[in-house]
Amino acid sequence: MSRISQPPSFWHRYSRPILGAALFALAIHDVFGTHGFLAMRRTQKEMEQIRGNIEQLDKENTDLTGQVSSLKTDPKTIERIAREEMGLARPGEKIFKLPAPSDNSSAAQDPH
Repeated sequence: MSRISQPPSFWHRYSRPILGAALFALAIHDVFGTHGFLAMRRTQKEMEQIRGNIEQLDKENTDLTGQVSSLKTDPKTIERIAREEMGLARPGEKIFKLPAPSDNSSAAQDPH
């Protein structure tokens, strides 16, 4: 007796292409998805920039802390600021302020 062969079932026929398409979709999602490889790299770069900013701000903060300390305790720093920024002088001293050079002075000297 001869047995009639039945055509392969749907799953038997299309399981490999379906599995391949599913794996391809997962790979695409892992690379380009919202939490994929590219998003992870972008986030790492942002974190490196933020860490650099934090280091720079920490350095500025340390410098400013030193300036504040010297302003509170160092008489030479206090005197320098009083002279340069506030225009103060000791008794008997005279202050001579010269006008700032203007850009027109170089044009006036040019004979052409």
